[in-house]
Parts: sequence; C-alpha cells; structure tokens
Amino acid sequence: MTDTARPRRQMRLGAFLFGVGHHAAAWRHPDVDPQAPFRFDYWLDLARKAEAAKFDAVFLADNVALFGSSPETIAYTPPVYTGEPLTLLAALATHTSHIGLIATVSTTYLAPYHVARKFAALDQLSGGRAGWNLVTSGSDAEAANFGLDRQLSHDNRYQIATEHVEVVKALWDSFADDAVIADKASGRFYDPAKLRLVNHEGEHFRVRGPLQTGRPVQGHPVIVQAGSSQDGQKLAAATAELVFTAQQSRLASRAFVQGLKDKAEALGRARDDVLVLPGVTIYVAPTREEAEAKLARLHDFVDMGGALQSIRTFLEWDLTGADLDAPPPPPPFTEGWQSRQKLFYDLALEEGLTVRQLVSRMSAARGHLVLVGTPAEVVDQLEEWFESGAADGFNILAPIFPQGLDDVIELVLPELRRRGLFRHEYEGRTLRENLGLARPADGFSADGAADSAPGPALTDRRSHA
Repeated sequence: MTDTARPRRQMRLGAFLFGVGHHAAAWRHPDVDPQAPFRFDYWLDLARKAEAAKFDAVFLADNVALFGSSPETIAYTPPVYTGEPLTLLAALATHTSHIGLIATVSTTYLAPYHVARKFAALDQLSGGRAGWNLVTSGSDAEAANFGLDRQLSHDNRYQIATEHVEVVKALWDSFADDAVIADKASGRFYDPAKLRLVNHEGEHFRVRGPLQTGRPVQGHPVIVQAGSSQDGQKLAAATAELVFTAQQSRLASRAFVQGLKDKAEALGRARDDVLVLPGVTIYVAPTREEAEAKLARLHDFVDMGGALQSIRTFLEWDLTGADLDAPPPPPPFTEGWQSRQKLFYDLALEEGLTVRQLVSRMSAARGHLVLVGTPAEVVDQLEEWFESGAADGFNILAPIFPQGLDDVIELVLPELRRRGLFRHEYEGRTLRENLGLARPADGFSADGAADSAPGPALTDRRSHA
C-alpha cells in the first residue's frame, strides 16, 4: 500500500463523565438537575449517547473522601464522586456493547488482589471493555478514611504503585487463556500446567495467587494513568497504555507526549504502545458569539468564596486572603497534586493572571484546555494538536451534562468525521481493539509450560475422598 492510499490516522476520544459537568458552577446552571448523578438512568443516558457517537470509552474519576475541612465548606461543595465507579460501570456494561469502561482505583488504598479481581470481573462481564485508571490518591482527607493522620509522601505512593501494578499484572497472568478444560470424563476442570502461583514477596506486598476469576478477556484490562509529575511519568512510561493529562498549550503538550513516548521507548516499548489524551473542555455553537455566551453564562454562577475554598481543599493552596486583583502567591507544592499545582502556578506566571482571572480559568475546566468557537474553529485546534504530535486524541470534558456532551456529538464529531479524523463505526468489540492496542500474551508456551512465569506452575493435586 502506498502512502497516498494509507488510511488517515484517527483520533481516540474519551467521554469523561463527572458529576453534572466539568465547569465548577455546572450544578447552578438553570438547565442542569443537580441531583441527577444520584440516579442510574442519568449515567445510562450519558453512556448510551457516548456509545452511539462511537467514543472509545467513558471514564469515571474517583477519590475516597468527601472533600472539605469543615461542615461549612462541605455544605458549599457539591459531590462529583457520587457512586463507586466499578459498581456503576458493571451496571452500565449490561446496557452497552462496544464502549470502553474506565474506572479510577487507587493503589494506595486497595490491595492488588482486590484490584486484579475486580477489573478481571468487569472485563469478563463487559466482554473485554474494562480499563483501570491507576492513581495514587493525593489528599489527607482520603488518608484519614484509612487510619492515617496524613497521606503518604509522593515518592512513597509511587513506589507502592510501581509494585502494586506489577502484582496486579502477574495475577491477571496467573491463568493461561486456555486453562479451563472442564473435562467431565477425567474430572479435571483446570489444566494444572496452565495455572501458576504468583508468590510475590516485595517491600509492600506479599501475594500468593493465582487469581480466582481466571484470565481477563483482554488479557489485561487497559492500564490508564493520569499523573504528570516526574514520578507519574516514570510509572506511565513503564506501565500505562492510555495516559490522560492536563495541558494548556500545544507546544507544552507536544513536549510532554513525545517525552513520555521517549521514556517508554527507552524501556523497550513501542511509541504507539502509549496513547496520550489531553483533556479538553469545549464550548461550541454555530457562531463564536453563541459559544462565548455559553462560557460567560457559567462564569456568572461562580461563587468566588466557594471557589477559593475548593482550591484550598483540592490543592492545599490558600488564596482566601489574597488580593483578588493581584498575582497569586506561589502554592506550597505539597505531597498532594504536585503536577496540577505547578500547572496552575505556571499558567498564572506565563499569562500574568490575577487571582480573580486564575479562578475563572480554573473554574472552566480545572486546568484542562478550553476551546471556544464554531465547530470548524474547534476542530481546527484539535486537528493541529493531533497532527503535530501533541495528542493521540482527547478526553472530552463537557462543561455541563447532558447539554455539553450533546453539543460535541452534534457539532464537533460531524466535522471531525468530514475531515477523516474520527471513526464512523467501531473497529472491534474490546477496548483494546478499538484503541489499536495489542493483547498481552499469557506467558504460557504452546505446550502449556509457563514462560518467564512470576511463580511456579501448580502441580496436579487431586483430592481423594
């Protein structure tokens, strides 16, 4: 096939479902039902819309604490993590057939065996559509729910995460794909040569294995990572297949994407083994004036006092006593969300923003790229990022649900398709197939012996009554 005949590379798109929208004041918009996230039909409607539009996946973020330092601050902070994501995605799996299902689970507060088993179960239930967004958690509020006075250090959390994901992958590989023989005549259900113990003994975990659920449909559910700190990039380069990131400029994003792929390549991975999807919030309408009006209307609902409290809670950056019309003081750069602290402060310095202006920018998309304009103007920007190597696709953060997602589906996707940049139909049934990612081998040779097994194969131990 000649270069001119080769199909054009297409974007990967995720639909990031988050409360009632990604704008900080989304819940106050008159067209939004603030209590909708407490109902399953709300999430089902969004997932079905995303699947009908051929998004690669829906993505659910999560943390394990209700943020707020006091009842007063909690009272003014609407929850965006209203349900446990794996439970919700398991329910959505039974009502969808192609779209990927990505959930956030922390390596700091859930044991590797639990993580491996839960995602293997979701992968089997969905027919191979599960993805694990690996996070380390980054707040004292979460630590307090697990018997800790303060969160672990940033370095320690990532050391734990590195060992954690190693154990999870070993558990997924503790069965060969064809380990189940279910031979009624011999009474043998498993081929013992195609099972193996993990027998992991490390600094943080001791895990025997094997995994009781058998091997996932995809071999491994897709591993997703969203950290952009140096520790986060190191972990992503070694283990992640899909990376979500917050980037404010095309040049900065290109440097991040290509740098991460360089790191992965240095570890023996192919550059296309890692797909990077920056987050983007889109305000789109038939005219630029209408699009700008959508953003301006949401900004009208921002409560400055509440926004400053949220920043203090989320980033441990106290701007409550700062002059709103002066540049912000530097953040403390704590053990928490280091990459996001740096992103916001760098943005304020580069653009000369006041505290008031910075709050406005943060409210619009929590540090992610914001595009405002007509369908052609928005797609021009997406295409430029994509073609220049600044993105393999995008994680779409609708400002309000369902209206913001509807705008992208009805106005942006047709223009992407017209330019040959996004699919008309799914390429496969699993998340890996649709992302163009290879399925990991099970590590067992054709004759049933384990290849480079993390633990010994099980011996045949028949019980005798």
